[in-house]
Amino acid sequence: MMRNLVPVLTVIAAIFAIWYIACVPMNVREVLTQVEREGAVIVPPQAAERRDAGTWGLVFNNISHLGPSWSMERAKLPSPHQVATEIWDSTVTEEIYGRRGIMRSGTLSNRSLVYHGSVTLNATLLGFIIGTGAGILLAIGIVHSRTMDMSVMPWAIVSQTIPIIALAPMIIVVLYSIGLDRFLPEGLAGMIPKAVISAYLSFFPVLVGMVKGLRSPDAMQMDQMRTYNASKGAVLTKLRLPASVPYLFASLKVGIAASLVGAIVGELPVQRGGLGARMLAGTYYGQTAQIWAALIVAAALAAVLVFLVGRIERRTLRVMGVQT
Repeated sequence: MMRNLVPVLTVIAAIFAIWYIACVPMNVREVLTQVEREGAVIVPPQAAERRDAGTWGLVFNNISHLGPSWSMERAKLPSPHQVATEIWDSTVTEEIYGRRGIMRSGTLSNRSLVYHGSVTLNATLLGFIIGTGAGILLAIGIVHSRTMDMSVMPWAIVSQTIPIIALAPMIIVVLYSIGLDRFLPEGLAGMIPKAVISAYLSFFPVLVGMVKGLRSPDAMQMDQMRTYNASKGAVLTKLRLPASVPYLFASLKVGIAASLVGAIVGELPVQRGGLGARMLAGTYYGQTAQIWAALIVAAALAAVLVFLVGRIERRTLRVMGVQT
């Protein structure tokens, strides 16, 4: 256990050290402007000269004035402890002590990362289910139909070359123009466009993994099924699908992370809650700590989702009698 933990902690410590060091050159110009207003003598003294000077030159000529690099309110690069403070304030403090928090209002605060994370998670899971289902069904069709293999697979590959950031607004506009709110509850109607974008990103790895898995049985296994006079359905359920399980879970790990990215991208044009909307709000108001906090929460959420898929994979393979 300790032997596996030491490398992880070493990498984390290195990341934090690099992060703290990077805060100095990233924030040096704003720091020098701030301390100059407080009466400090800066080298070079003129703002125009500092604008044309190199970043590292400013750092080495004003080392004694760089203390605020890790505590600026609107830093270009907030320090790790500032991001940690923002995460704490936006989760525990907001929900327990905030006027809109769950302890006082009974519902999650719309200023809380817990609320925004739950919005993103709901869209991610719905999109992941849609994308996984579509990927598995298309893979089965491709394996059993030469026509689908020649027609659907190339279009699936081409679809992934379209930048999702350009496609997302079009998908949202089209779906909202249909009037989903007339047929669906308001919460679900708002989630569907984000889920579609999420499914768009997640279905492709599932499709590719399942096609590979369904085709993984070798010629001897297929010949054996033919000697049993097995139907295509029996071959699918008794041979192809069990053989595809390891490939499926490998692609699901990629798909769940891609689904989260799709949900976040889908939230940018809508701005009705979610980690994507939180990042965009931070960009509008220059709150870089808020942006980084949302990014960290999104990364942690992705790690948890991938971990859960891995746990399900191990249990499934153990039930199937596969050594893990």
